Amino acid sequence: MTRVERPVCPAADHVRSLAALDERRAARLADWIELTKPGIVRMVLVTTAVGFILAALPRAWDMTALLLVAAACMLGTALSAAGANALNMAIEVRRDAAMLRTMRRPIPANRITVHGGVWVGVGLSVAGVGLLWIGCNPWAGAVSAVTILTYVLAYTPLKPVTPLATIIGAFPGALPPLIGWAAGSGDPFGGLTQMGGWSLFAIIFVWQIPHFLAIAWKYRDEYAAAGHKVLPVLHQGGARTSRAVLLWSVALIPVSLAPVMAIPGRIGLPYLIIALACGIGMLWFAVRLARDRSDGSARRLFFASIAYLPVVLFALVVDALARLALT
Repeated sequence: MTRVERPVCPAADHVRSLAALDERRAARLADWIELTKPGIVRMVLVTTAVGFILAALPRAWDMTALLLVAAACMLGTALSAAGANALNMAIEVRRDAAMLRTMRRPIPANRITVHGGVWVGVGLSVAGVGLLWIGCNPWAGAVSAVTILTYVLAYTPLKPVTPLATIIGAFPGALPPLIGWAAGSGDPFGGLTQMGGWSLFAIIFVWQIPHFLAIAWKYRDEYAAAGHKVLPVLHQGGARTSRAVLLWSVALIPVSLAPVMAIPGRIGLPYLIIALACGIGMLWFAVRLARDRSDGSARRLFFASIAYLPVVLFALVVDALARLALT
C-alpha cells in the first residue's frame, strides 16, 4: 500500500502558531482584567457617577472643564476600585481557593502570582488616587484613598475574624458616591460638609447589609469551608440572619428618603414615591425570608436587592435632571 505524504506548508504552520499565540495572549489579558473584578468596578462607577451628577448640577460649568473633570473622576475611580479589588484577591487567595465560586479566579487558580497581584493592585490604586487628586481635587483623592485602605486593611482581614466585618465592609462600599460628590462639588471642602453626599452614602451603606447577607445565606457552606465569619455560618438556624435582614431592610426605607431633605431643590416627590415603593418591596422580601428562612426566599431577596439599587439611583438622577430642565 502506497503511503501518501502530506505536503509541508510552512505558511500554514506559521499561521496556526500565531493563532495559538494570540489565544494565549487573550487568555492572559482576560486573567488580568478578571483580577480587577470588573463587575464590582462597574457598580462602583455607577454610584460614583450618581454622586458626581447630583453635586455638579447646580454649578455653572465650562463644557470642556466639565468633561475633563468627569473623565478624571470616572477613570480615577475605576483605577482605584480595580486596584483595591486586585489587592483583595491577593490577600484572600487561600480563602478564595476553598470556595467553588471563587477558586477559578486568576490568583487562586495560579494563573497570576500573589506578588503580581499585589504590584498591580498597588500601581492601580496609586494611579487612581493620583488622578482624582490632580484631575478633580484633593478631597476626591482623599476619599478614594480612605476607600482603598479601609477595604484592604480593615474589611478584608476581618472577614475570617468577626461577623461585624459585614458592617465594616459596608463603609468602603458606600464611599464611591462621595468620591463623585467631592469631584463634582465646587465647595472648598469637596462638598463633604454637605448632607447631600452623605445621604447617598447612607443609602448604599444600609442597602449592602441585606444584599450581602442574602449572598452569604446562599453560599453559607462555601463561606464556612473558607473560614469566613458571617451570620449564616455562625448561626445555622437562620434566625439571627433573617432578623438582621429585616431590621436593615426596615431602616432602608427612611434612609432612602433622606435625599429629599438633604438635597433640597434637586430631589422631590417623584423620587420619594419611587424610593418608598422600592423600599416597601425590599421589605416584603425580607419579611418572607424572616417567615420561612428558606434558600428560595434568600435568593428572591438577593434579586430584589439587585433590582433595588439601580432603580433608586436612576430615580435620583432623573428627578434632579427633570427639575433642572423645568427651571
